[in-house]
Amino acid sequence: MERPITTSRRLGDGMQQVEKTWEVLPPHETRMPLGSHARLAAAFAVAVASDLLSVWLELFPPAQIVLDLATAGILFLLLGRQPLLLPALVAEAIPGLAIVPSWVIAVGSITLWGKVGPLTRR
Repeated sequence: MERPITTSRRLGDGMQQVEKTWEVLPPHETRMPLGSHARLAAAFAVAVASDLLSVWLELFPPAQIVLDLATAGILFLLLGRQPLLLPALVAEAIPGLAIVPSWVIAVGSITLWGKVGPLTRR
């Protein structure tokens, strides 16, 4: 959404009307900058594999903890420093929540909304 602003400036021997525009939305892109779709596809593949293995490793908690830490590390390498991965790691640490695909949800939310920025006052 743009709103025109008309200003005048002095050029040489006369005045010239100049129309400037400003944007209401921030000028920078808030989505995660991915170099290629291959990194995103790899992140989804890691998330799906981890969630599937997590269901079977529910009965052996040490292996599940190792799997979740490895998944978080791999996703941090693939997607960069994303704060949205931390709630998925906490959800995976809670016993019995292995049936919820929290890694897939986390990667999907990063894909849709990108990085989470700090709250700003208006």
